[in-house]
Amino acid sequence: MKILVLGGYGLIGEAVLERLIEDGHDLVGLGRDVGQAQRRKPQVRWVAADMSRLLCATDWMPMLADVEAVVNAAGALQDGPRDQLDAIHRGSVAALVTACEQAGVPRLVQVSAIGADLDSDNAFFRTKAEGDRIVASSSLDWTILRPGLVIAPAAYGGTALLRALAAAPVIVPAVLADRPIQTVSVADVAEAVSRAVAGGLPRAQVVDLVEKRARPLAAVLREFRAWLGLPKAPVVEVPAIVGRFAGAVADGLGLLGWRSPLRSAALAALEKGITGDAKTWSEITGHPPRALEATLAAMPAHVQERWFARLWLLKPVVFAVVSMFWMTSGIVGVVRHDAAADILVSRGLSPTLALGAVLVGSVADILVGAAVLVRSFARAALVAMIAITLSYLAAATALAPDLWLDPLGAMVKAVPALCLVLVALAILEER
Repeated sequence: MKILVLGGYGLIGEAVLERLIEDGHDLVGLGRDVGQAQRRKPQVRWVAADMSRLLCATDWMPMLADVEAVVNAAGALQDGPRDQLDAIHRGSVAALVTACEQAGVPRLVQVSAIGADLDSDNAFFRTKAEGDRIVASSSLDWTILRPGLVIAPAAYGGTALLRALAAAPVIVPAVLADRPIQTVSVADVAEAVSRAVAGGLPRAQVVDLVEKRARPLAAVLREFRAWLGLPKAPVVEVPAIVGRFAGAVADGLGLLGWRSPLRSAALAALEKGITGDAKTWSEITGHPPRALEATLAAMPAHVQERWFARLWLLKPVVFAVVSMFWMTSGIVGVVRHDAAADILVSRGLSPTLALGAVLVGSVADILVGAAVLVRSFARAALVAMIAITLSYLAAATALAPDLWLDPLGAMVKAVPALCLVLVALAILEER
């Protein structure tokens, strides 16, 4: 069967692809940035497209040729420069449904979310519910799956945050630690999708995918800490005001293109708890989705998991320090341009050339320091930092090699600064 999978390289979408590949289907994956996905899953035909721009049925028709089923595993948490919830969750779904009806695509599997509600004041849950309503009112053979907190070997968004909090030294900090959570293994979500596309689920069904028992967030974090192989540590409730402040900061970073799971939309969802009803899936299969303990046991943690968990919380610190260092260096260069130019003049440069070099270098430092805070510019800014630093070290070595022995270590300190930039470049990717 030829199947189109939307969001095919996401946390859920990738697991769905892997399962459908095992099932022997012919797959087409859709996403905005498919370069890495093409390298990792070359057996899938990838289509680069932004769902938020596919708002007419005619936009979808070229992708539906000979397709027999569509799986929508795409979504976004909160509005931002790269995400428009209404367009992704409602507008594009409405256009897709119409296109499927016109093209004769019989089956649609919609991966929604626990908590989807038309009356919700949370834009994520409201727009998800609007998309679900459109699917449910269609003439298609549809299934809507609503997973709880999805746990996967891949670490992205909330699953990354759980690892990071669980790996915190001495104590495990948690906002809303008492809120009830029901998790689900991404493998169980993929199993449900596999059954749905094969016609193995009752048609026109909304199915919650959650483990049978809810547990407080604190208990989830303790399970993750044990899974990481770390010694026990108390879970400490973080005051709500700290959580709101973190959410406000994360929302600000969201405007710069960074998709933090600490954004206010995620905290609002956690406030209500993440719970559903495992009854329908249990009646269909004879058993509920696996419990968190079984999910974690099926994906053993090794040293790379601990590295990731510890580095994840350090990532914003690394980028903040890199940005601050470069912008401060540039500002000091502008303010003290005469003193900096004098050093170059004493090495044989003309006053005009020396002053120009100082000002150009200082402005460049400020620009790359600011640019690294914008997600879409971050990689280019980091590469520019490496190039600028190497050029600075090479020029200084040629013109003033004695600066390597300067008691304040101006040249020597550039080396660890360069290493920090390399670390930032290494941990830049989000998924």
